[in-house]
Amino acid sequence: MNVVRKFRAVMLTMLPLTAGTFANIDRAAAQPFPSRTITIVVPTAPATPPDIISRVIATELSASEGWSVIVENKAGAVLTLGGAEVLKHPPDGHSIYAMALPVSAAPAFLPNIPFRLETDFAPVIKVSTSYNVLVVNPAVPAKSVSELVALVKSQPDKLTFSSGGFGTPAHLIGEMFKLQTGTRVTHVPYNQFPQAIGDLLNGTNHFMFITTLPVVDLIATGKLRALAVTGPKRIAALADVPTIVKQGFANLAVEDWVGFAVKSGTSNDVIGRLNEAINKVLSKPKVREAFARVGAEPAGGTPLAYGELIKSQVTHWAKVVKDSGIKMGK
Repeated sequence: MNVVRKFRAVMLTMLPLTAGTFANIDRAAAQPFPSRTITIVVPTAPATPPDIISRVIATELSASEGWSVIVENKAGAVLTLGGAEVLKHPPDGHSIYAMALPVSAAPAFLPNIPFRLETDFAPVIKVSTSYNVLVVNPAVPAKSVSELVALVKSQPDKLTFSSGGFGTPAHLIGEMFKLQTGTRVTHVPYNQFPQAIGDLLNGTNHFMFITTLPVVDLIATGKLRALAVTGPKRIAALADVPTIVKQGFANLAVEDWVGFAVKSGTSNDVIGRLNEAINKVLSKPKVREAFARVGAEPAGGTPLAYGELIKSQVTHWAKVVKDSGIKMGK
C-alpha cells in the first residue's frame, strides 16, 4: 500500500509538468505564421525583372499583412544557387525561392545540380508572366520575322544573336528560333544585358530576344527595330509591335514567368497562407502598374496550377536543350 501511495504521489506531482509540456507543444504547433522575417531568395542580380517583381511583392506583403519580408539575391549557376540556399533552411515557409523560367531548363544543362525542382520544392504561386521582344540592329535588312528567317538562311553561320548570359531566356528563345526555323546562327553570350545590348546597338551582333524594359526607349527612338513580341497577344508597352504568333511562328511563342516555391515538407497550411496573401497582393492596381514597368503582368492562382507549370516547363526545355545540342557554356 505504501508503494501504491508513493506512486500516486509521484504521478500527481508530475501532472502539472506534463500538462505544461503538452501546452507548450500545442502552442508551438499553433504558432501563427510567420513567426519571424520571411526571406525571398532571388536567383538573379539586383534590378533584373525577377528581383524587381520580388521586391514589389515583399513591399506589399509587409504593407498589407504586417509581415517582415526581405529580398536576398543569390545569383549564379542558371538560377540554381538560389534554390540551394533555400534548401539550407527549415521547411517552414520563411525562406522562399523566387523561381524564373531559366531554372526549369537548368536540369538539362546541369544534370548534377543538388536538387530536383519537382520534388525538393513545394509550389506556392505563379507570380507574373511576361514576354520578350525580338529586336534587330537597324542596319539588318529585315522588317518582319519571315524576312529575318530568309536573311539568316541566305547567310548560314554569318549572323549572330546575343544574350545576357548562358541559359537566360534570350539564349533559350534564340535556340528555339534556330530549331523552329531550321537556321544556323551563332549565339554570343555576355555577362550582363547592358553589354549584350551595347554590341547589338553598334552592329557587332544582329538580333536578340530580350525583355521589354531595357529596350522600349531604344525602339521608340529608332536605335533598335522591333520585329515581334513572343506572346500570343500584343503588349501595352509595345502596342505597335505584332506578335510572333500573328506572323506565323506559333511555335516560337514563349511565356517568361516568375513564381514562388518553398522547401518540400512545408505544411499545407503555411503554403495556403502564403498563396492567399500573395494572390491578394497581386490583385492590387498599384502592383499591376509596378509590374507593367518591367513588361510583366500579375499571374496568381493555386499551388497546384503552378506545380503543373513547373513540370511542363522542365519537360519542354529538356527537349529544346537536347534537340539543339547545346552544352554548358556553348
